[in-house]
Amino acid sequence: MIDVRPSQQMRDLGVVQHGAGILAEPARAFDLPAERDEADRITDELFAAMDRIGQVHPFAKGMGIAAPQIGIARAAAVVQPPGDAPAIILLNPRITARSDEVDEQYEGCLSFFDVRGLVPRPLKITVEATALTGETVTTAYERGLARLIHHEIDHLDGLLYTARMRAGVAPIPVEEYRQTGRAWVYDGS
Repeated sequence: MIDVRPSQQMRDLGVVQHGAGILAEPARAFDLPAERDEADRITDELFAAMDRIGQVHPFAKGMGIAAPQIGIARAAAVVQPPGDAPAIILLNPRITARSDEVDEQYEGCLSFFDVRGLVPRPLKITVEATALTGETVTTAYERGLARLIHHEIDHLDGLLYTARMRAGVAPIPVEEYRQTGRAWVYDGS
């Protein structure tokens, strides 16, 4: 059997790969509630993609996917927290506050799944997003969930996690990464 690289597997599942222009451009916001049907359709496509990917790769840390990663330049992302928590839908999200306290953990990205990178992120973020009805919803996220949400919002801003890595720190090949299948570890958790 031919060994398929993780990035090729993701490409085969419909995930846009590193180097594609759409991943480097800010996504276009929704005008809600006027574009509710469009936001619903794109959210459904994101969940379908997440389902396809989840059938071939386990995500102990949870996972997320942003619309640009499936070729749609709109400000939508979905995040599935680890465990049985309900999925989070993010429309027009933006971070309005972040804690000064930061930690560094390895992250992966469906758009370049052959490597993992050590990324510093705030331990707590506050996010404003738009509900389908047009109202603004503000939510605080902490630790691993803050990391997942921040990663997806970065995608909607045209940033990949490598832009957040410290100077001189390079991603490592997935073969060297030893934390697959385990949750992120935080002091006191």
